[in-house]
Amino acid sequence: RFARAVTIAFGYPMLSLLLASSPSFTARPLPPPRAHCTPDVLMAAVFIDGEAGTTGLQVRGRLSTRDDIDLITLPEESRKDPAARAEAINKADAVILCLPDAAAIEAAALVAADNDRTVLIDASTAHRTNAEWAYGFPELSGAQRSKIAASKRIANPGCYATGFISLLGPLVGAGAVRREARLVTSAVSGYSGGGNPLIAVYEGAEHEPWGAYGFSLSHKHLPEMAAFSGLDRPPIFMPAVGDFAQGMVVSVPLHYDSDLEPAFAEGEGVGERLHAALAAHYADEHFVSVMSLGEEAWKEEGLLERGAFLRPDALNDSNHLQIFVYCNDAARTCVVAARLDNLGKGASGAAVQNLNIALGLDERTSLE
Repeated sequence: RFARAVTIAFGYPMLSLLLASSPSFTARPLPPPRAHCTPDVLMAAVFIDGEAGTTGLQVRGRLSTRDDIDLITLPEESRKDPAARAEAINKADAVILCLPDAAAIEAAALVAADNDRTVLIDASTAHRTNAEWAYGFPELSGAQRSKIAASKRIANPGCYATGFISLLGPLVGAGAVRREARLVTSAVSGYSGGGNPLIAVYEGAEHEPWGAYGFSLSHKHLPEMAAFSGLDRPPIFMPAVGDFAQGMVVSVPLHYDSDLEPAFAEGEGVGERLHAALAAHYADEHFVSVMSLGEEAWKEEGLLERGAFLRPDALNDSNHLQIFVYCNDAARTCVVAARLDNLGKGASGAAVQNLNIALGLDERTSLE
């Protein structure tokens, strides 16, 4: 076999995770993979820098059983050694950085000036709105998937931003939601997204059952929410953390008369048209599914816990994202919501998906 080196650097501090049952999803075929790998390249070597973190461990778990991946591991005493990391990075075809922002910027600078081969995939916030980096949400559009496939620099999306952009990007693009709409979005996430300090709180003896945060209204995901949703400014964002380790629901309310394009909001069946716009956008996607319209359909399909509750952890340990639309045409209001695993499609699953695309492989490989 020909060895092809790929480095993945992880250091996002999140811990181990809650397993949960998930409802069935509809798996749809993907378009043919982009050909980055030549036929004689059979194996990619992968180095995880910071693999002791939860995201790194999850990525390692997804890659460790693959026969097209050869995992590279530095000795523990060398994991923070810049020289050792630089050597690994420059041996690699792809590097995924899941470090704090400053550390990710430093790691990107370790790529040698004459190295035009190594692909960087950064899971931090540092490069998400940098025009020189491809934003790593391939389902945004066919052009976005092609941009990721062709790029040497890929920025993995934030978990909250993934949910928000999955909802608003298609609706703005379809001429349903006004670019100048002044939106509010709320979200609840499992505590694993808060790193070791928050994990210690929630896995300790005493803690709150739920907590709102982000009271400065300057959450770090807001710039990418605006940049890739098509809106001309970010929403007001109200995040919260709950007493569960893993999973997420992001919700966006819409008022027909103030948030939708006037032509789109005319007449009957506005909610059905919003649902149809999302369903059309994701019709050929494997990992993003638009569920049936409205609460009654969800009850019939068993999507609600005890027939009433949309639980956030139903997609845990998968790279899937589900979209829910529920509307009241008489009140001229609607809510669109995204459910995903904050550590799956919101982190490590997305990183592996982008890695697969960058290597010209089937993007579903080693992803549930």
